[in-house]
Amino acid sequence: DWLFTTPLLLLDIGLLAGASNRDIGALVGLDAFMIVTGLGATLMKVEIARFTFWTISTIAMIFLLYYLVAVFGQVVADADEETVSTFNALRNIILVTWIIYPVAWLVGTEGLNLVSLYGETLIFMVLDLVAKIGFG
Repeated sequence: DWLFTTPLLLLDIGLLAGASNRDIGALVGLDAFMIVTGLGATLMKVEIARFTFWTISTIAMIFLLYYLVAVFGQVVADADEETVSTFNALRNIILVTWIIYPVAWLVGTEGLNLVSLYGETLIFMVLDLVAKIGFG
């Protein structure tokens, strides 16, 4: 579902900021790349391949978050105070929750297996609730 829900979140925040279609498209494309490489990390059987895909996905996420802060932040700067405030709150929800996802994968069963499957599932469930419903 992340391939559908996260682009919608980014589209929403991009439209709120007044970003161009090109900037929104770039961010959504980067998001799709991040999700597909993250899925690859989960599906790989060879450990080095799993961690390589996790690293690629995490780097893509860092670029995505930077783009969200730098490009969209610059675009929204000229908006009214209420729009800027709403944008900042939504952006911060994305920043905080999305940073936890690769860490949860890393400590979970596909990564270093430091957390049980039940613990990992709980972490992702809570993250999805905060990241998506909290955003909404």
